[in-house]
Amino acid sequence: MEQTHAGVEDCSVSGFESAEKVIIRWDATASEEAREKMIFNDPNEVKLYLNAVDEIQKIVSSSAGDIENRANSVIQIAMARLEDEFRNILVCHSSPINSDSLMLSSSSSSSSSSQLEVDEDGTSSNNGNEDDDQEEEETDLLKRSSSSAITGSAAVRLPTGRGSYSRSTSSIREIELIPIESVVHLSWIARRMVSAGYLRECIQVYGSVRKSAVDSSFRRLGIEKLSIGDVQRLNWEALEQKIRRWIRAAKICVRVVFASEKLLCEHVFESVGAVNIHEACFMETVKGPAIQLFNFAEAISISRRSPEKLFKILDLHDALIELLPDIESVFDLKSSDSIRVQAAEILSRLAEAARGILSEFENAVLREPSRVPVPGGTIHPLTRYVMNYISLISEYRPTLIDLIMSKPSRNATDSNTPDFDFSELENNKGPLALHLIWIIVILQFNLEGKSKYYKNAALSHLFIMNNAHYIVQKIKGSPELREMIGDLYLRKLTGKFRQAATYYQRAAWVKVLYCLRDEGLHTKGSFSSGVSRSALRERFKSFNALFEEVHRVQSQWLVPDSQLREELKISILEKLSPAYRSFLGRFRSHIESGKNPENYIKISVEDLETEVLDLFEGYSATQHLRRRSE
Repeated sequence: MEQTHAGVEDCSVSGFESAEKVIIRWDATASEEAREKMIFNDPNEVKLYLNAVDEIQKIVSSSAGDIENRANSVIQIAMARLEDEFRNILVCHSSPINSDSLMLSSSSSSSSSSQLEVDEDGTSSNNGNEDDDQEEEETDLLKRSSSSAITGSAAVRLPTGRGSYSRSTSSIREIELIPIESVVHLSWIARRMVSAGYLRECIQVYGSVRKSAVDSSFRRLGIEKLSIGDVQRLNWEALEQKIRRWIRAAKICVRVVFASEKLLCEHVFESVGAVNIHEACFMETVKGPAIQLFNFAEAISISRRSPEKLFKILDLHDALIELLPDIESVFDLKSSDSIRVQAAEILSRLAEAARGILSEFENAVLREPSRVPVPGGTIHPLTRYVMNYISLISEYRPTLIDLIMSKPSRNATDSNTPDFDFSELENNKGPLALHLIWIIVILQFNLEGKSKYYKNAALSHLFIMNNAHYIVQKIKGSPELREMIGDLYLRKLTGKFRQAATYYQRAAWVKVLYCLRDEGLHTKGSFSSGVSRSALRERFKSFNALFEEVHRVQSQWLVPDSQLREELKISILEKLSPAYRSFLGRFRSHIESGKNPENYIKISVEDLETEVLDLFEGYSATQHLRRRSE
C-alpha cells in the first residue's frame, strides 16, 4: 500500500516537473525566445502549455508543503504569461469596425446557424471527468470553430441560457469582432485565469483593450469626446452638424458596436464559470463609451432653449425613441441599469425641451418688437419665418401630437395678447393643432400692430392683405398643415386678406373715383344742359394730380404674389376704367371745345389701364420716372 502511494507521489512529482519545465520555458522574464514568440501562434505549443497549466493547477489544489509552494510560484509565472497572451490576441483583433459593417441594413443580418460552444464538455455543467477528457475536447472544439470561421458567418451566436437576445429588435445587427478560433483561445485562457484567482486581471485586460477598440470605432464614426460643458459652448451651426452625425452614429453604436461587444463577451466568458463575468467585462468595455455617447444628447436636452433648436431636438427625440428598445435589449443587465435610466431620462428631457421651446416661440412671435415698416407693404420677415416654422412643425406631427398634451392658454387680463375664442375649434382639434392656430392668431395680432407704423392708410391695408394672403397660401401649400389648421379657420383667414384688399381699394382710390362724379359740374338751375367749364377743368386737374400721385406712390409698393397682384389690378380697373370712360364720354366735348384741352385731358382710357398695370411692382422712384418718360 505504501509502495503504491509512493508511486502516485513520484508520478505527481514527475508530472509537476514536466509541466514546470514547459511553463518556465515560456517565462518572458527569463528567456529572450519567450519574449519574441507567442504561444498561441503555434497549435502544438498551445496544447502543451495549457496541459501544463492544468497539471500545475491540479497539484496546487491537492498538494501541500514544498511542492505546493513551487506550484504556486509556477502558477504566477503561468498567469503572467497567459495574461500577455490574452492581451496579445485581443490587441491583434482590436481594429475599429470596418466601414462595410457600419452600414446598417433595414433589417438585421441573419444569424449563423453554427454555434460556438465554449463549454468544453458540450454542456454548461462542470463534472469531475472534465480534466481527463479536456485535451481531446479542446482539440475537437478548435477544429469545429475553425470550420465555422471558414463559412464567413457574420454573427456567431452563443447559447446564453438567459434568453436575452430573444428580445432583441430586428434592427440589431451583431457582427464578428474577433475570429472564432481566437475567441476559443481567449475563452481557454480566461477559464484558467479565473480558476487560478486572476479574475480581476482578466477583466481589466479585456476591458482596456476592447474599450480602446470601441473608442477607435467611435472616432471613425465621428463621435468626439466632448463634455456636457463643451457641447453647450458650441455655436448652434456647429451643433446642428454634430447632431446629424450623432443620430447616424448612435444607431450604429447601439445596434452594431455595443451589441457585437456584448455578444463577444458572452462567447469569451459564458463558460468560464465565474458568476456574471461576461456582464462585468461588457460593462468594463462599453460603460465609458456609452456614457460619452449619451452625454452629447443629454447636453442638448438641458441646453438653453431657443426656437431654432426645436427641430434638431425633435430629430434627437425621434432617434432616441426609435433606439430605446435596442438600448433596453443590449443593456438588459442589472449592471447596466444606469445606461437605460440615462437614455430614458434624456428622452424625457428632450420632450420637455420641445414643449418649452414651442411655448417660448409663441411668446417670441407675440413680443417681436420691430417697428420699422417693411418697404412697399410687402411680406414681413416675421411672417415668412413663422409660417415656415409652423410648416416644419406640421411635418413633425406624429411626434408632437404625443408631446403636446395641453391646449394654449392666454392671459385674459393682458391687453397685449389677442382675444380669441377656441371653443368652436376645440371639439375637432387636438392640442397641437390649437397651438398652431394660436401662433397664427398672435402673428396676425403682431402684424396688426406693425401696420400702424405706416403713415399711408392704404399701404397699411396692403401690408395686412399681403401677409394674410401669404399665410393662407402657406397653409394651402402644406397638406399636413392644412389638415391641422382645418377649413373652418382657413376660411376666416381667407376672409381676412379679402377684407384687407377691400379696405385698401377704398383708402387708395375713393378720392380718385370721387373726381369722376357729376355733382358740382352743372351750372345752377340748368342741370340738363349747363356745364360749368371752369369746374370741369378743375375736376380734370384734380383727377390728373391724384391719379399721378397714386401711380407714382403705388408703383413703388409691392404685391409679391403674381396672381394676387393681377387680381388686385383687375379689381381696380373694373371700377376705375368704366368710371373714367363714362366721365370722358360725358364731358370730353366741353373741354375740347375750349382752349388748351391737352392741359386737362392728359390721359386716355388705354393709358390709364396701362399705368394701373404698373402698380405693385416695387419700382424705385428712379425706375418710375424712367418708365413715365419712355
